[in-house]
Amino acid sequence: MLKNNRLFYFVLIILTIILGIISRKIEGIPTFFGDILYAVMVYFGMCFLFPNYNQKQTIILALLFCYCIEFLQLYKAEWIVAIRKTSLGHYALGQGFLWSDLAYYTIGVLLASISTLLTLKKINKFSI
Repeated sequence: MLKNNRLFYFVLIILTIILGIISRKIEGIPTFFGDILYAVMVYFGMCFLFPNYNQKQTIILALLFCYCIEFLQLYKAEWIVAIRKTSLGHYALGQGFLWSDLAYYTIGVLLASISTLLTLKKINKFSI
């Protein structure tokens, strides 16, 4: 079953990362789009890491991860600030806490879970 296919989720993770980086480079795309894509990537990552979890567990785990990363931005120790100044650190850990990001993460996780559910239903409908 596709639900347990790690390669499928790995490809989705890579595509989402590429889209997220592109969204930060193209002028005119709102920054919240990248936050939504970040949460989509986290959801797919949780599907990849925990293929036997049900959808509710995966949603909760992805949201907890995203929220923890956002609240971690309130922590301002020198070592983590230095990491955030790197490109990878900036993309992974963000720069500053925003309440609105929590909403964008929620939207992203829900969009990813709904699209996954619809895709799996469509694939299962056509499978023998």
